[in-house]
Amino acid sequence: MARKKPEPVKVVDMDQAAKALAKTIADGDIVDFNTLFLSWSPARSTSPETLESDKFDFVRPTAEEESSEQFRAALDAVKQSDTWSHVKQEFAANRPAQLPSDLLLMLADNAVREQKYTAAAQAYELLRIRRKMMTEFLDQADALLAQGNIPGAVRGYRIGVGLEYDYAAFPDPLPAVPRFQVEAMAIHAQLPQKHEDCISLQDDTHFADLALHYLLDNDDAASRLTAQPVEVRQSFLQELIQQLDPEWDTFANQYKAACSKVQEYGDRLKEQSGTLSEEIEEQQGPDPREIMAALLGREIVDGEWWQYLRELAYEHPAGILFITRQKTGDHEIIMPVLRAEATLPDMLGIVPENVSV
Repeated sequence: MARKKPEPVKVVDMDQAAKALAKTIADGDIVDFNTLFLSWSPARSTSPETLESDKFDFVRPTAEEESSEQFRAALDAVKQSDTWSHVKQEFAANRPAQLPSDLLLMLADNAVREQKYTAAAQAYELLRIRRKMMTEFLDQADALLAQGNIPGAVRGYRIGVGLEYDYAAFPDPLPAVPRFQVEAMAIHAQLPQKHEDCISLQDDTHFADLALHYLLDNDDAASRLTAQPVEVRQSFLQELIQQLDPEWDTFANQYKAACSKVQEYGDRLKEQSGTLSEEIEEQQGPDPREIMAALLGREIVDGEWWQYLRELAYEHPAGILFITRQKTGDHEIIMPVLRAEATLPDMLGIVPENVSV
């Protein structure tokens, strides 16, 4: 009986493995970085997977990527003598890998630069310095704010809150993620009984506090800004909203279109008496739900107010701060409403010309 031929020994191209590792570090990608150290990693000689396989194309750097300064710095760090010895030892070990801390730190810093805050949070958490880094970024942001550098301060706060962790997550703690849809539902949970109950009709101080807590989604971070003059908080909010939502100008046009729809129904809701319901019932005009479609920029077939609210919170988080819920006969809608004396709406370009809401 012929003997079974022994399986050929897998040979790993370690130069390619080093480049794959450098790519994940340069990209600030903690998931791909971890993948290369798993038991089935193509970088391990004991795994049937290979780096040449199409399924691992995502860790193979392109020629353009290899020429970047960030990649070259990462590759130099990987190939540093002590680090490379540690990496090869972990690839060969038959146990969970001990990730190299210096490479993790570089990955985390790159993730911050790439605005991959959840990846940065995971890397800093593995290094047990996440809370320290979070505080450091917020302190730096406060220093920039004191210097009048609003864009820099906003970036610092976004990084700081982006490093927050949710230790209540199941089954394991995970980086906290924005909860704009959930918070929007909480903010608009109650149907306003009078105009003064509308969020956007609050005075500048109360509105700024609410908006900061909602958009930062971090009470500790928002509280750091409480002592700032309201004018500073408004400038901070303007920059924060525009950084969070690159398509804010698109929403501004949608908001103005929704205001025009409101005007078509004869509504004048700047701190006046009367209700939208009464005006619409008198006119028997078009479907008031067209206001919501204009606000969102598209129609949700048979959509309820809360569906429009959740979609708006997802697409334009700050948009939900300038609306209210309103009963309109058989329907309930969300619609734009502004306070005449408010300055932030004008700063954000959402105040329509010759239209009152």
